Amino acid sequence: MNSRERFFATINREPVDRPAAWLGMPDIKAQPALFQHYGVKNMHELKLAVGDDFYAIEVPYKSPTASAIYAAFDWYMDGEVDAQDRTLTADGCFKDAEETEDLEFFQWPDPEKYIDVEECRRRVEAAPEDKVRLAMCWSAHFQDTCASFGMETALMNMLANPEIYEAVDEKIVKFYLRANEIFFEATKGKLDAVLIGNDMGSQRGLMLSPQCVRDFIIPGCKQLVEQAHSYGLKVIYHSCGSIAEVIPDLIEAGVDVVHPIQALAAGMEPQNLKDKFGDKVAFCGGVDTQDLLVNGTPEMVQAKVRELRELFPTGLVISPSHEAVMEDVPPANIHALFEEAQKVY
Repeated sequence: MNSRERFFATINREPVDRPAAWLGMPDIKAQPALFQHYGVKNMHELKLAVGDDFYAIEVPYKSPTASAIYAAFDWYMDGEVDAQDRTLTADGCFKDAEETEDLEFFQWPDPEKYIDVEECRRRVEAAPEDKVRLAMCWSAHFQDTCASFGMETALMNMLANPEIYEAVDEKIVKFYLRANEIFFEATKGKLDAVLIGNDMGSQRGLMLSPQCVRDFIIPGCKQLVEQAHSYGLKVIYHSCGSIAEVIPDLIEAGVDVVHPIQALAAGMEPQNLKDKFGDKVAFCGGVDTQDLLVNGTPEMVQAKVRELRELFPTGLVISPSHEAVMEDVPPANIHALFEEAQKVY
């Protein structure tokens, strides 16, 4: 099997020669050590050296205030969005908004002006043909809506003033639908999957009630999933934390793969997920990045991968349980993860 064949068989829960495996997106501070370990010079070479089944592709977005699609909105009106250190908890520009008219001052960005169509094509063409071409679209409308008000105000508005919360969320979803359309049209027939998502879980449970997830997050999720499916793409939905309570809702929304199985979060134990949902949806992740990959030995990492493979003969893409490998993860442990995942037993 090549990487693409392995991916589609894995998520369709069909027999595979070995599980598909994804490196994720190493943090910029983690990259130098990984480059040195593998003897490479850049991310393109690293993906090939690791033996990653995926080739993740970022949407090329550049505006006067932002250099990344996931940081497209200048909620603090300071002329520049810090894509690395932005927060959801600081007060956003809509903090005091009470009526929809109070939102009219904001200049919503137009993705057509800031997405380079030729660069979209170039990035996809750079991916090897046998790799899974994964569009990193994010489209995190819940997180952006929280940032626009400040998270505390946004969550209060869900209950006390849902009309204004929904008005902002609707605008954000519309932005992402158009941005994704531009990217999907520019790369039509050359992508395999898309990653979207919203962080809505904490270590112990959801950050908001399951009903609020259903009322305020799932509707946007459905629109984004339906759009991706209309282009023939599989959807990997990301949320950190404990989200087991709403996995049925993600399945109902059409999500193909749930990412990243934050292994130490409540209810996210791989055995629990396999027992409850293993015949309904595929998963991606499972190799703990909170403790194991940071503090464990390569032998411990390999043992965990073997355990996951035994539990999930198929239906699980082996990957760190966070898409951004951080600098505290020793490269030897990433090496061990892929070495064990790539063995054909």
